[in-house]
Amino acid sequence: MAVYTIKKAEKAPLASKGVLLWLRVNLFSDVTNSLFTLLGCYFIYLIVPPLINWMIIDATWSGTKEEIINDGARWIFIFEKFDQFIYGFYPEALHWRPNLAALISIFFILSMNFISNLKIKIGLILVYPIISFVLISGGFGLEIIPTEKWGGLMLTILVAAVGIIVSFPIGIVLALGRQSKMPIVRTLCIAFIEFIRGVPLITILFMASVILPLFFHDGIEFDKLLRALIGITLFQAAYIAEVVRGGLQAIPRGQYEAADSLGLSYWQGMILIILPQALKISIPNLVGSFISLFKDTTLVLIIGLFDVLAMVSLTNSDTNWLGFEVEGYVFVTMIYWVFCFSMSQYSKSIERKYNTEH
Repeated sequence: MAVYTIKKAEKAPLASKGVLLWLRVNLFSDVTNSLFTLLGCYFIYLIVPPLINWMIIDATWSGTKEEIINDGARWIFIFEKFDQFIYGFYPEALHWRPNLAALISIFFILSMNFISNLKIKIGLILVYPIISFVLISGGFGLEIIPTEKWGGLMLTILVAAVGIIVSFPIGIVLALGRQSKMPIVRTLCIAFIEFIRGVPLITILFMASVILPLFFHDGIEFDKLLRALIGITLFQAAYIAEVVRGGLQAIPRGQYEAADSLGLSYWQGMILIILPQALKISIPNLVGSFISLFKDTTLVLIIGLFDVLAMVSLTNSDTNWLGFEVEGYVFVTMIYWVFCFSMSQYSKSIERKYNTEH
């Protein structure tokens, strides 16, 4: 008679689960991968500890510049000039107005994720820019602040936001016009897109600043910031048009035929069937264009507008704070990274939300 013994279950080897498994699969899967991993760790060892020492451990966080004794970062310069970096020359007593506009912007972005009613979304999109502009510029009982005093991070966000929001619908119209069956419309859209994409943004800004006022009568004041916004919007619209056109070309022909079979008009089919799919496909490229625009806002300096990077250069000319430009540029670098990384992560969340491949 056979006797069976039940063996006690043994634990799985440590190398087949958890962190050790991840390390073995991703970093030490073969000899070449292991060598590159060790080489990368060596470079991290050379770069990260000194950087942490300079930025945190040996840094000067308080006091005056005469009391600096360490060789680390002198962040007191950032604290001293912080208001200029954020608001430019905007009156200090009225900082609550751009702050309130920023809070409204955050509420607007979050509300877009939770509101499903299209009419409410369109209403918010139309009302939000007006409220923000009145808060920052003035009017309706608020003191009017000329755009010459706008600057810093506030101006950077404003230029980027206007460029993104306004150029998006214009780019869609240009993309549809480029695919139109009407020769005149198609030719005009192609000419505009190819001309704008064939010249750098700095040229467009010069044209908007110098040539655009020539189209108006003498005595008409044309705001410098408005000129820059028009140039940036037209420039960005051309690139968005090509991104959207790529999304439209990726839609199978059967989708167009399905819209026709339902008896939908051209615009009904585009708005209800074609464009939602094309825009979903184009999300990564669209966000890439928006990130590029956010970084290109630094070019407004050439027409006399002081964004956050320009404010750092300007404050470095202060004779009382000479030699602190490194800290200023590191601070601006971190600001740009935070905003660009946040935009990238937000786009990924949108992709996951509208993913229909399942």
